[in-house]
Amino acid sequence: MINKFVVVDLETTGNNPKKGDKIIQFAAVVIEDGKITESFSSLINPQRSIPAFIEELTGLEDEMVKDAPLFTEIAPKVNSLLEGAYFVAHNVLFDLSFLQEELIQAGFEGFYGSVLDTVEMARIIFPTADGYKLSDLAVREDLQHDRPHQADSDAQVTAELFLILVNRLSQLPELTLRQLSQLSGGLKSDLQQLIDEIILEIDQRSGNWHESLEICNNTLALKKTQSNSSPTNRHYQDGYHYPTSEKEKVEMVKNGFTSYEKRIGQFQMMDGVYHAFDSGMHTLIEAGTGVGKSLGYLLPVAYFAKQNRLPVVVSTHTIQLQEQIINNEIPLLAKILPFEVKSVLLKGRNHYISLEKFALSILEENDNYDTTLTKMQILVWLTETNTGDRDELNLSSGGNIFWNKIKNEQTIFSMNKLWQEKDFYLRAKNEAQNADIIITNHSLLLSNISAETSLLPNFDYAIIDEGHHFEKVASQYIGRSLDYLTTRMLLSQFGQYEQRLLFYELELILDSLKDKREEGPQTGKINQLVADLSYEMDEFFKLTALYAKSNSAERRGLNRAKVRFSHDTGGKEKNALVHSAERFAFLLKDLQAAISQRLEMIKKHKESLTNKQKGKLEEIISFRNEIDELRINVQDCFIKESNDVKWIEIDFRSQQNVTTFYAQPAFVAASLKERFFSIKKGVVLTSATLTVNHSFDYMIKEIGLAKNTTLTMMIPSPFDYKNQVQLLIPEDLPEVNATSLEDYVISITEHIITIAEATKGRMLILFTAHDMLKKTYELIKESGFLNDFAMIAQGITSGSRSRLTRNFQRYDKAILLGTSSFWEGVDIPGEDLSCLVIVRLPFSPPDEPLTEAKCQVIKEQGGNAFTEYSLPEAILRFKQGFGRLIRTEKDRGILMVFDKRIITTKYGKAFLKSIPAVPMKKGNIDELVEIIYKWL
Repeated sequence: MINKFVVVDLETTGNNPKKGDKIIQFAAVVIEDGKITESFSSLINPQRSIPAFIEELTGLEDEMVKDAPLFTEIAPKVNSLLEGAYFVAHNVLFDLSFLQEELIQAGFEGFYGSVLDTVEMARIIFPTADGYKLSDLAVREDLQHDRPHQADSDAQVTAELFLILVNRLSQLPELTLRQLSQLSGGLKSDLQQLIDEIILEIDQRSGNWHESLEICNNTLALKKTQSNSSPTNRHYQDGYHYPTSEKEKVEMVKNGFTSYEKRIGQFQMMDGVYHAFDSGMHTLIEAGTGVGKSLGYLLPVAYFAKQNRLPVVVSTHTIQLQEQIINNEIPLLAKILPFEVKSVLLKGRNHYISLEKFALSILEENDNYDTTLTKMQILVWLTETNTGDRDELNLSSGGNIFWNKIKNEQTIFSMNKLWQEKDFYLRAKNEAQNADIIITNHSLLLSNISAETSLLPNFDYAIIDEGHHFEKVASQYIGRSLDYLTTRMLLSQFGQYEQRLLFYELELILDSLKDKREEGPQTGKINQLVADLSYEMDEFFKLTALYAKSNSAERRGLNRAKVRFSHDTGGKEKNALVHSAERFAFLLKDLQAAISQRLEMIKKHKESLTNKQKGKLEEIISFRNEIDELRINVQDCFIKESNDVKWIEIDFRSQQNVTTFYAQPAFVAASLKERFFSIKKGVVLTSATLTVNHSFDYMIKEIGLAKNTTLTMMIPSPFDYKNQVQLLIPEDLPEVNATSLEDYVISITEHIITIAEATKGRMLILFTAHDMLKKTYELIKESGFLNDFAMIAQGITSGSRSRLTRNFQRYDKAILLGTSSFWEGVDIPGEDLSCLVIVRLPFSPPDEPLTEAKCQVIKEQGGNAFTEYSLPEAILRFKQGFGRLIRTEKDRGILMVFDKRIITTKYGKAFLKSIPAVPMKKGNIDELVEIIYKWL
């Protein structure tokens, strides 16, 4: 048994040793018997200059290494350290390839022992971590990481992380470890060897069973869960008297805080929500930043649910807010209330794992690397999850493909009783039946209006948080979309017979029934059908791209476009596309019928099927249902008559891969009124942005409410904006619409550079179009003026919105460039954000398909499209953007608006009136920078 681990980290001049890149710093930490026993590090003279970007990354300069030893001088020491040890590193193949090259050049054999990768280990052992960079994991595990990208500091942190990972691994149940061992032969490192050594140790200690776990069906180790499904004590008790007075509220709410400050706005909101439900009225509440909105509605909801023995649904737009409510607000509510409240988070069925399908998938072999890693992640995750919800997991794109095989769905062939008892989806559904508060998202809330069987129990009262999104989500929910990548991936699951995928498996199952096979379409016939379908799908998306190309306006070097589709225009391209859609839909119908016929034959012999065959059949049924859904989508988009707005979104650089067809209603007010608001007794919509120029009229109309029967309430933010914000408007920029994109970008880039130097970064710059963002980013980079700033740009720097935000907060001098989704939902409190720049007023482009269609309808009805739609929509987005700047009462910030229309046009005043009153100064950039220096 190897009991020595050497954790290595290198800094190098680049990433290719074969092209002459060299090591500039070597560090190793030795671990023996679970303890760090030795550390060694040395700078190394690479005999070439260190590139500027490596200097910036590592802080190591030519001057520092010029008197350092050559690698050949420390090679004997390095070789002796590695003798008889595991080689451990964070991204091991990088460090090993460099070291191998240098050791061989120094006359040694190189290292050929066992290797372990802490990235790979962390992905398996921490399947829910936000990220797997060393700095992310150091923060997660609370490890001191003083000098990232210096080898000695990185090696020390990697060694401490490695000890944590090994410890966590050795605490896993033996069943899980044996399953991990079987799978780990497919990894890049020698983790199998380490796991087998841990299993051996456990056997000698006679087991490591945990009280918190249970073995299900002799197949999977799961965390024991406390079921909340016992009926809640919804019996009315005297304890449910709603605290009407301010004094009662203060007495109650302060129980949840160590130091409590009274928020009058929050109390007003509590009364508003309680009154809305009590009187059975739909209500809109705009609550400014800092009101404490979540508690403002949760407390009255809890009382109302208990008093009336009814569930109340709380719906949000984002997963982040759902998690914040469940993890922060509900525990706070529990401290405050004098009675117990049952709450449950409910998501769509496919969010939950099917334990039965996963158990069957473990028996399958011939996995690719991503699938192997994902199976290992899930095995570990099952020992710690209470929910079985995939949003907890950090999966790779390959992992997401595997999830489709094991997601929870209606089953026909399988569903063993024992699995049913442990099923996460059924448990969530049962808990919802007995809950007082059900937390969900807008899409699931809307599924209640169209699905025959809704996941949500019957409800009459709801809170819709982030309510300014509700109309848009409803439009997407009622609409349809088709995209190339999803469609291709779906069809490729079935494959042709010789590809040995689902079709091949289906035929094997039929053949296993031997003489029981009845006449149906021949294998060869279906094989041809699959080939035709694949060809027609490619044709269909090629014709979609061709239509977009021939009907898009002059592109002026822009790569992305949204092109409206109409049955009345488009000539031969349109006809070819519609005919292709018809052929595509017919072929999908034929394949679905052929699969259904085979499944009916197999169903008659259900009892003679093995578990493995049942598992495969569930995958095939799932595929059949999905191609039927696809067929309906194609029909609704191209063949059925409808008033939907239809358009194509395309990236001309890789047309096929990024082509999506959309069909959505222009207005959803009538549908929402008829199918949602008229059925529910009391719905409260809340958000920080529901009013335009202090009026709710626009929002009321958009979502289908009636002005005379809807209550409204505005609760201002408690923040002192007059002393926390300065609004600056540069007068030396050109008018945004009176100059070319290139010239405008040159002007604003100069201003951004000047402002960034004054604010020392800490800037969020909001754009309305990605092309302008990209050109600005490239010009700033090219200028070289901000080389010592971390430049983070949406759509250019990789990562999700929350990851980009975290990176922004990590650097002292950072600039974050964002488009649409960054106008809201980004929370950067404190000094991390000191300056918000709004490049142009956020009007939707007039040729954007939905905007164009809405404006058309308004004009046809004799209305004014600008004042009734374009302006209010832009004002709401502007308010969202403004809300990014001040997140706490201690924040201070500069708001810089580059678009002069805010002061030169009549409608500009409407933008200013819709945000809190703040001091405004106009001037040239030098005058404004003076103000910034004095003020920040």
